Amino acid sequence: MQHGGAWPYANGSLHLGRVAGILPGDVLARYHRLKGDDVLYVSGSDCHGTPISILASQENLPPWQIADRYHKEFVECFNKLGFSYDLYTRTDDPHHHSVVQQLFLRLVEQGALYSKQVEQTYCAECNRFLPDRYVEGTCPHCGQTARGDQCDYCSSLLDPLDLQHKTCKLCGHPPEVRYTDHYFLALSKFQQQLEAYLKEATNWRSNALDLTKRYLAEGLMDRAATRDLDWGVDVPLPGYEGKKIYVWIEAVSGYLSASMKWAEETGKDWKPYWEEDSKSYYVHGKDNIPFHSLILPCLLMGSGISPRLPDQIISSEYLTLEGKKFSTSRNWAVWVPYLLERYHPDTIRYFLIMNGPENRDTDFSWREFIYSHNSELLGAFGNFANRSLVFIDKFLQGEVPQGTTDARIKELLKELYKEAGVYLEAGKLKTALECIFSFIRGANKYFDEQKPWIQLKEQKADCESTLYTCVQIIANLVNLLTPFLPFSCRRLQSFFQLQDTDLYWSYIELAPGSQLNKPEALFERIDVSRIQEEVARLYDQAN
Repeated sequence: MQHGGAWPYANGSLHLGRVAGILPGDVLARYHRLKGDDVLYVSGSDCHGTPISILASQENLPPWQIADRYHKEFVECFNKLGFSYDLYTRTDDPHHHSVVQQLFLRLVEQGALYSKQVEQTYCAECNRFLPDRYVEGTCPHCGQTARGDQCDYCSSLLDPLDLQHKTCKLCGHPPEVRYTDHYFLALSKFQQQLEAYLKEATNWRSNALDLTKRYLAEGLMDRAATRDLDWGVDVPLPGYEGKKIYVWIEAVSGYLSASMKWAEETGKDWKPYWEEDSKSYYVHGKDNIPFHSLILPCLLMGSGISPRLPDQIISSEYLTLEGKKFSTSRNWAVWVPYLLERYHPDTIRYFLIMNGPENRDTDFSWREFIYSHNSELLGAFGNFANRSLVFIDKFLQGEVPQGTTDARIKELLKELYKEAGVYLEAGKLKTALECIFSFIRGANKYFDEQKPWIQLKEQKADCESTLYTCVQIIANLVNLLTPFLPFSCRRLQSFFQLQDTDLYWSYIELAPGSQLNKPEALFERIDVSRIQEEVARLYDQAN
């Protein structure tokens, strides 16, 4: 089973909106590992592309230094957030360059790439052909401001020549048009194959299905696969010196190159994860849909390198911030390094799954973020684990007591594995997590109704059965919540002295007499005064 998470651009720090789109990939990878599936989960930093070149020229640095700065930051952030990549690499790795060039040549041989002379925007003031993102103007479809490769408002794929009122991003002058030779991906050649493929795409999110259907209904146009750039993967053909393989082909090929690099580093075989009988997940924001639903399948079909086309596309909508769109240029963002300095990583993960943009745009507000931590993570999950384990430590010698698991709760737990698993495999992570937390609220109610503090005095055997049941609940919550909340589940593992090999996506029962380590609170309450403090800071940084 192959899982691929979107490759973030290494031209700036990660903000929460970016993480919202790729976190589901880690949840799914962890879930499938718990099920016993053989998982390969790969991604990396997109270290090429115009945004990096623009920033490098602004800072008077070579592009690789910009990419290196942010790649290292991404690695640190993903580690702190608990992302369980089998390999997180980068597109400026020589191995990636080699794989992409081999793929390019194979596509040329198979006729999926062809060369032709085309018109391209050229800035006489800057004395250079302009990469797509260096051209700005008005989208011909919706009239909004757009760049030369894609309109963020209506999601149309664009060519710089399509834009109205074009200007050069570097100097502000209108560019002219000159002729140059480039390779094109013959997307139109795959129209019928892609239409047939889409009919089988029953596991895609609705936004991916709808947008891909729209592109196909409009008719696919062949698209330039090379560009005149200074930074990227060289076109491996004579006469194309100084030209690079376009980043939207090169970056999406990273799933393949990362799989091969992982195999090279581990001595294992990458091919089984790309075979027909495997399964593949691709997890990203909706702005990346056409690159995964059209471009990647075309590259795989056209090269014949793998029959494993994307099975499941988990494409999130957008996350807004306090009611407004994230804007890195205006510094209207919650930056992940800052968030990780001040808040528990499971608090971030919980909010982005429970309140994230799974099927519609959702909003991050500091109020909701802090209240969800206090009421759900601390008030429900943390409270149940803490009150149960502290009671056992204080009154039952810190051992799993003798007792019998409540039959109703045992059946509910077994059913919860099935129910949550079905939702996870359908890409409905929020619903799966809601089911688990609904059970947790019921577990707290069970504790209150049983009143073990009274049972201890009046009928100790009943008290022991109550706490024995609570232990089994917590042990199974470790399984059920590890994909979502790995850090707090790891701490619960340590209280129970459970090994990773003890965990599986199936009901477990701990034996009586097992010694528990001394419990500590999983979460601390966040003072609600932080809400006003964080909102004020957000507005200050944006001014």
